[in-house]
Amino acid sequence: MQRYSIFLETLDEYLNCYIITQKGLSKNTQRSYKYTFQLLLEFFYRIHRRSSDTLLFSDLTYENLTCFLDWIEGTRKCSVSTRNQRLAALKSFSTYAQLRNIDASTVFRNSILKIPTKKTSYKELSFFTFDEVRFLLEAVEDSTIGRRNKALLAFMYASGARSQEVCDVRIRDIIFTTPYATVILYGKGNKNRRISIPERPTQILLNYLKEIGKYGKTDEYVFSSQINTHMSIACIEEIFKKYIAIARRQHPEYFTGKYSPHTMRHTTATHMVEAGISLLIIKNFLGHSSIETTQIYAKVTEQHIKSHISKWNTQWLHTDTSKTKNHDNCPEFLKLK
Repeated sequence: MQRYSIFLETLDEYLNCYIITQKGLSKNTQRSYKYTFQLLLEFFYRIHRRSSDTLLFSDLTYENLTCFLDWIEGTRKCSVSTRNQRLAALKSFSTYAQLRNIDASTVFRNSILKIPTKKTSYKELSFFTFDEVRFLLEAVEDSTIGRRNKALLAFMYASGARSQEVCDVRIRDIIFTTPYATVILYGKGNKNRRISIPERPTQILLNYLKEIGKYGKTDEYVFSSQINTHMSIACIEEIFKKYIAIARRQHPEYFTGKYSPHTMRHTTATHMVEAGISLLIIKNFLGHSSIETTQIYAKVTEQHIKSHISKWNTQWLHTDTSKTKNHDNCPEFLKLK
């Protein structure tokens, strides 16, 4: 069995035990934290020619840590938001090392506490107009795969779900009741929330599930790849890329921004604000941990229609309801699976 230094041993315990069993972080957050330390080891190897097995807590000085964060933002061309995510992972690990009463980690802990979160400039969020949502669904072809894609796009707009949440939804997580459906989504930090989606997207989804014979098969994922495997975020990205390109060709005066699957979540939130739905309701609907995150959507909309949530539902989709490589310097426990 390979023996690690006190630094790597502590890091191993933190990443492969503490954040899973004690903190209960989601798999995506676990991967993000693990990748942070992959980058840290790569930085020390590339810049200081230090291999991972020789790295000490005492090497994690204020100077080295700030250089690492600058390297992420400068050399790797990452955003300030990404830089702050890496800093958060480092701070969390320093807290764990301190709890373990590891004397050697004192330099690291004192250094990381001196580094502030970098202020980010406000970036205007992109979102689709009501017409663009309609055009996007109308761009989908009438085939089995096309109806899957229409159901997926409609579900994302109706639920405001994150891509990973969409991938993870199983048949048992949806309760079909006329005329709406209730969905349980499993979000960040292993938190789940229960939401309702309107009649039209419910019918689109129900028709699709009955067509492919999935309705009632509780353990099946709602959305699968073309080879019937668990759908990935990359697959959703390709679906968006395809239909935005088609819709843009059909309606060149629309779709002038840059879009991703997360744009649909922004769109749901923005349209709910425009429909006069309270920020607290939107916060719970989207699964935000802080109302401050939800307040962003109040800034991106220019009109605020004073009406009940049913107003939003009646405007909903008048469409047919038919049919990174790991570095060799990286210890085994740190590699992404």
